[in-house]
Amino acid sequence: MAFIDYYKILGITKTASETDIKKAYRKLARKYHPDLNPNDKIAEKKFKEINEANEVLSHPENRKKYDQYGEHWQHAEEYEKAHQQKQYQKTYSGGTGGHNEEAFSDFFENMFGGAASRSGSRQVKFRGQDFNAALHLDLKDVYTTHKRTLTVNKKNIRITIPAGVENGQIIKIKGHGGKGVNGGPNGDLYIEFSIVNHSKFKRDKDNLYVTIDLDLYKALLGGELMVDTFNGKVKLNIKPETQNGTKVKLKGKGFPKYKKEGEFGDLYIIYQIKLPTKLSNKEKELIKQLQTQRS
Repeated sequence: MAFIDYYKILGITKTASETDIKKAYRKLARKYHPDLNPNDKIAEKKFKEINEANEVLSHPENRKKYDQYGEHWQHAEEYEKAHQQKQYQKTYSGGTGGHNEEAFSDFFENMFGGAASRSGSRQVKFRGQDFNAALHLDLKDVYTTHKRTLTVNKKNIRITIPAGVENGQIIKIKGHGGKGVNGGPNGDLYIEFSIVNHSKFKRDKDNLYVTIDLDLYKALLGGELMVDTFNGKVKLNIKPETQNGTKVKLKGKGFPKYKKEGEFGDLYIIYQIKLPTKLSNKEKELIKQLQTQRS
């Protein structure tokens, strides 16, 4: 894998503070966000690189490893263990080099892609690098279970997206990360869902909330009202003298429950009474009469 300079991607120096990294990431993420650059493959690629760079540099421990080992930062622990083993072997073999030095050198070369290992030495297997990807969806996309093809590291991966997945949720696709070294297992692919809500409904886990206008006359006298749910319309019976802010629950009309086939949350409807405007003189007179009768 070619070396990727995460500092260069975010446009910062190696001395950048955590605040600098956060500011640079947010600025670039907004600039290259897929929602602002539809059908722009270059912006999409840039956005993925920015997220990858932030994933490493925003975590102090990962950043420390990256600064020390560069593109091989994920193998830092294996290198340190081998280094400790070398020191241990030197201590108990009188400090001489010989075979111990050669074994450590072989380890280093196998790990970092150097020359072929010397004859008689055993190659060390390493697990491949884990990949991270962000999948941007609209809320309506996760209302039903569906399949989608993703392109990760130039490979097409067909995945099933369960209904009810939440914003920020991460799923693991085993074995679809980087290739293992020296016959080691492949890494995994972690997909984080970024879900944008363009609907009039507010989502809270499995429940949905929506505010609808209710005219004054129907609020006072009652009646019927057709309202939208997330997947259709329903008819509601409005009780006479319904107050502003009244909340009505429609059981099972909310969002699908994650990996629970056929189960849904609830839909809560909040009535917002809309007062009439541009009253005629006759209407004003009738309201005055009503006011007089009730005072």
